[in-house]
Amino acid sequence: MEEQFPIWQYVTEEGELVQPEIDIDEAVSRAFYQYMSRARMMDQKCVNLQRQGRIGTYVPYEGQEAAQVGSALAIEDGDWMFPTYRDHAATMTHGQSLHNLLLYWRGRLEGSVPPEGKNIFPPAVPIASQLLHATGVAWAEKKKNSDRVSIVYFGDGATSEGDFHEGLNFASVFKTPTIFLNQNNGYAISVPVEKQMNSKTIAQKGLGYDIPSLRVDGNDILAVYYETRKAVERARRGDGPTLIEAVTWRYGAHTTADDPSKYRDQRESEERRSSTDPLMRLERFMRKQGWWSDAWKEDMEAGITEEINQALKDVDRHPRSEVDQLFDNVFAKPTWTIEKQRQHHTNINEGAKS
Repeated sequence: MEEQFPIWQYVTEEGELVQPEIDIDEAVSRAFYQYMSRARMMDQKCVNLQRQGRIGTYVPYEGQEAAQVGSALAIEDGDWMFPTYRDHAATMTHGQSLHNLLLYWRGRLEGSVPPEGKNIFPPAVPIASQLLHATGVAWAEKKKNSDRVSIVYFGDGATSEGDFHEGLNFASVFKTPTIFLNQNNGYAISVPVEKQMNSKTIAQKGLGYDIPSLRVDGNDILAVYYETRKAVERARRGDGPTLIEAVTWRYGAHTTADDPSKYRDQRESEERRSSTDPLMRLERFMRKQGWWSDAWKEDMEAGITEEINQALKDVDRHPRSEVDQLFDNVFAKPTWTIEKQRQHHTNINEGAKS
């Protein structure tokens, strides 16, 4: 299966371009690098904020920027995005504001609201549930005779869930314009991929549903972008879904409440930072093309820092979220079970105050 599904690579770890037919220039390369830098700097800031007690448990993605940013840049305004709790690099690339991203991690409802004209669903915390949403929305768009597509993100662990198979089966039968973007970082929380499935690849799981499937180097933003764009163009033509397995690596923990050293040799993460890192790879490529400038990088990072700090200042002006909001918007009209839980919570609070 690994021979049938080779890993597509456009730029090697050393920065050598191996797919010279692609249309890439200095402006595009800089844009790719800036989007990834913005995502990484935001991620690092959020980890620090969690350690300071200024946001709740956070889900980092450092190391997976190319898989998220490259795929997000391949879709258009009006297309649909279905992220997990780890795909903020994708949502912020597609237009979600840093302000709302921070509100989300503060537990405020507004944090899940996308900008006007952007179809970004709230991050899915239940594993694989968003695949069904993405498939259903894509089917609706097809029935409306629009050319809108949906892209859905999920990890390797999600492929062991029933929703994954139901989503692929439905998408295959009805030829929905859905791009299934898997980020295979080798671990479903603490379980290595070889212990949670017997398949050699995730891409091969598309064979059972007759869905075109492929693997890409998830640390190569050019490979992710161009192969995702092909899948998007295919979906717009009405040729149905595509399953993409982006083989990548996350440096940090599953969440800030997790200790990866318990189940993973962290030395591998440090080694990857100097070899397969997505930002380092693109920098090496740009240097070889004569497009790199240290001064440009410094100015860019200064601008991103200012943007992040301003978003944080704005978020700090919001009052803290109230626990009572947990019971709102579960149903259009609250059921008796929800009201019972709300009353129970109220009773506990009143008892604590007295």
